[in-house]
Amino acid sequence: MANNRYTLKKKNLDNTNAIEVDHLSKQFRIPHERKITVYQHLAGLISGGSYSYEVFNALQDISFTVEHGETFGVIGPNGSGKSTLLKILAGVLYPDSGTVHLNGKIAPFLELGVGFTPDLTAKENIYLYGAIMGLSKKEIASKYDEILDFAELKRFENMKLKNFSSGMTVRLAFSTAIQTDPDILLVDEVLAVGDESFQRKCGEKIDEIREAGKTIILVSHAMGTVQELCERCILIHGGKIIESGETEKVIERYHDILR
Repeated sequence: MANNRYTLKKKNLDNTNAIEVDHLSKQFRIPHERKITVYQHLAGLISGGSYSYEVFNALQDISFTVEHGETFGVIGPNGSGKSTLLKILAGVLYPDSGTVHLNGKIAPFLELGVGFTPDLTAKENIYLYGAIMGLSKKEIASKYDEILDFAELKRFENMKLKNFSSGMTVRLAFSTAIQTDPDILLVDEVLAVGDESFQRKCGEKIDEIREAGKTIILVSHAMGTVQELCERCILIHGGKIIESGETEKVIERYHDILR
């Protein structure tokens, strides 16, 4: 049986590390053939057919630590395992082996808007999404106007979400999630969503969070952003960490891979 452990600790600033990842691994099974119906699947089993698959090692023996107040970068080519790592940190996926310790309240900015309901209004979705992100009804009410003001959607608060554009939905999701006052943020290309004005607004908000001493894990293909925000980062390639340390050095290795 796989040995997987995922621990979320209460905030304790006496602990130097906000995040501790130790020998983390995750596999996925990719079927070689797809059974369209249940009948076909059962018929294959009865006839003694075997269904093969290949094992895809999304992450292999990943270990690193992130200190409180640090903005830490995760870079690598598409398909290298970056998003899988963040989903494990967020508790969306569980590892096959290894351990994860998170010391503080976490807010994942991975797939903004997951949990929204199209047939509910913007107002109703703010309360729903806020609850999913761990806010009480009273906390949501106190932040409600600020959420709509940041998203610039006050006039649309009673409109059903199914009538929103994708950009409006992302703005509403980000504006709600950012109000959870987390200790640790997991950011996966969130600065690349929305129009240019909103991207700039998101960037300014992230800067505020950094200045407040929060911990940020940043996954991005924008090397300029990583260079600007992160003193340290890791380079993941083929599910493994192949370089870690000072950001400039790690980015140079990344460019070597691309070349």
